[in-house]
Amino acid sequence: MSLLLRTVITLGLLPVALSLYAAHIIGGEITYECQGWADGGPASGIRSYQFYMNIYRDCQGGGAPFDSPGAPYSATITVYREDQAEPFLRFQGGYPQVEYIDPDPGNPCVIVPDNVCVQRGRYTFPVLELPVSEHSYFIVYQRCCRNNSITNIVAPESSGATYFMELTPMAQAVCNNSPTFDGFPPIVICANEPFEYNHAATDAEGDQIVYEFCTPFLGGGLNFNQPNAFDGVAPNPDAPPPYDPVTFVAPFFSALDPLGVSADINIGVNSGIITGTPNAQGQFVVGVCVSEYRGDTLLSVVRRDFQFNVANCSPTVVADIREDDIINGQEFLLTSCGNNRITFVNESYQQPRIQEFFWSFDLGDRDTIINTWNTTIEFPGVGEYRGRLYLNPNTDCGDTARIRVRIFPEISADFDYEYDTCVAGPVLFTDLSSAGSGGISTWNWDFGDGGGSSNQNPQYVYSEPGDKSARLRITDFNGCQDSVRREIPYFPVPALLVVAPSSFTGCAPGDIFFDNLSTPVDETYEVSWDFGDGGTSAEISPGHVFGQEGVFSVSLSITSPIGCQTDTIFTDLIAIEPSPVADFDFSPRTPDNFNPEVQFTDQSTGAGEWLWSFEERGYSFLQNPAYRFRDTGLQEVRLIVTHPEGCRDTAVQVIDIVPKITYFMPNAFSPNDDSVNDVFIGKGYLEGIREFEMSIWNRWGEMIFRSTDPARGWNGRKDNTGKPVPAGVYICLVRYTGPRGEAEEQRGFATLIR
Repeated sequence: MSLLLRTVITLGLLPVALSLYAAHIIGGEITYECQGWADGGPASGIRSYQFYMNIYRDCQGGGAPFDSPGAPYSATITVYREDQAEPFLRFQGGYPQVEYIDPDPGNPCVIVPDNVCVQRGRYTFPVLELPVSEHSYFIVYQRCCRNNSITNIVAPESSGATYFMELTPMAQAVCNNSPTFDGFPPIVICANEPFEYNHAATDAEGDQIVYEFCTPFLGGGLNFNQPNAFDGVAPNPDAPPPYDPVTFVAPFFSALDPLGVSADINIGVNSGIITGTPNAQGQFVVGVCVSEYRGDTLLSVVRRDFQFNVANCSPTVVADIREDDIINGQEFLLTSCGNNRITFVNESYQQPRIQEFFWSFDLGDRDTIINTWNTTIEFPGVGEYRGRLYLNPNTDCGDTARIRVRIFPEISADFDYEYDTCVAGPVLFTDLSSAGSGGISTWNWDFGDGGGSSNQNPQYVYSEPGDKSARLRITDFNGCQDSVRREIPYFPVPALLVVAPSSFTGCAPGDIFFDNLSTPVDETYEVSWDFGDGGTSAEISPGHVFGQEGVFSVSLSITSPIGCQTDTIFTDLIAIEPSPVADFDFSPRTPDNFNPEVQFTDQSTGAGEWLWSFEERGYSFLQNPAYRFRDTGLQEVRLIVTHPEGCRDTAVQVIDIVPKITYFMPNAFSPNDDSVNDVFIGKGYLEGIREFEMSIWNRWGEMIFRSTDPARGWNGRKDNTGKPVPAGVYICLVRYTGPRGEAEEQRGFATLIR
């Protein structure tokens, strides 16, 4: 931990911008010098001007080159006069003089990553001869494109830039020289850290200069929705004024708050000093205007459009050591108890930038200076000592760690214990610890099975036997600690034998699980069960089946690994009674669909409750119920009887509900259409019959009617459609198959009366 913070850039650093041509342009401005009258002097009315243009580009990763005759695009400059719509003059800007802007701010504690690269291309235009006019001249250069990673403007990847200088009539009249900026803003500023930059300019004539934030302008690029902006990388010709401003991401950013409203960025009106505290990372377009006044008259405005890169910064060259604690965030504390020899581990970072270091300790009668990276010091004795670790002393890139060492007397942990080795009970722990000074403040016991205590002399009951590893850790009022561990062989027998169930009454066969609740006991103990019916077990908690009825006493004996023994008899613990036997009878023995109600008679033994189930839909809890069956056929009847102790038995019988059929033929009919006995047809209960056939024959053996539908009778005509047959006696034959496949046949006479 550092006690003096320095600054280092720790980003990757800046997002990669467009890789197309014209990407990575990050700023620029145009200035001029008036060189006097052209040839012919004042009579010519023409002045000569030397214009300069600085264009700045992000050269990280290659990017687009500066515009020049040898590049994909030439730097075309257009001159407009405000009273003319067409360009007054167009010319090539020529080759720029390219130089790298040194990213090193001069502070050795600021580390700028290798991928930070900014170049300035300085164009010196050909000397321009411009007639003195009552109208302004505009010298214009437009270009695509800004970095697509810019944070504070809308659609930066399609927002180009316009750099221009207005040569005012007053400036023409007095042969004015524009102000020039003294330097370029820092490439990187740190988020959440106050910054201050002098963005001042110099004016050759000593005119009054006023500084303010102003709006950068759009230029080339994909500005489809900007009526005055030209599309393309390098518009040709450049667009005439006025120019559309960039669109800031509202409401957080604006021309006056280019780093955000919470950054509180300001520029001194008269000094040009920019101050603020940026609190968001990113790349931000900023515009600064320098207005030049002579008296009350505005001579010129120099506009600089540039980019602030805000990054996370963190400390570097930090003095740090491995400490026990930090006091008030200012001093590293190391504490030793009973050991005067202390080793100091140097954990300072940015070691490659640490050129000089040494330790200094005040040992009372002398000062000790050590210049090794890590060091070990033998202190005189108990007491408090001060020291320091110096890094790069007396430089701007230094840091110092303040150290405090406290040597306390030795502390020693110790304890004893006692318990009855054969009868389970509490273990008594006695603290035997000692402290050199100040006394013991806390006791921390770990009994080895998850239990613990903060009492000085605790008692503890182990629930399980075994070799227990008990530990005592003590702390004195100086914060010194010591601990000791003792092994405790804990193998007593239970003071009381307890099993579940504590009593049992049930029916044979009785399957019982005996849960041994006695403690302590585990697999290392010898366990012996006698269930009183001849059965035994050596398991801690066994199961046993009692097959015969009777009352049984159960005995249990436990012997510990060290030979301690205990036993007991649980008298009359288990009572086994006879199991119930389910049985029943019913009447009538052959029920049918005409007599479907059956009376059931319970013949069970040992039953206290009855549950009858009929046809899987009817139920009864009566001992002797009656039930009316709703369907014919084989029906299962189930009786479950329950003994008063809860054991059960089941009896199942299948009852046949016989489906019966009835069919009766008349002996005479009179088909005279009086609606009385006009049809010869049989009557009866025929549900479930199949293959029905009724036939009518005359005395000569001729069949005169046949029907396979029991509901269709003979109307006295041949086949029920011909002429009426004569009165007389006819033979009737009926055949069908019953519900269970039995063949039935009936013969009779049909007397036809007319």
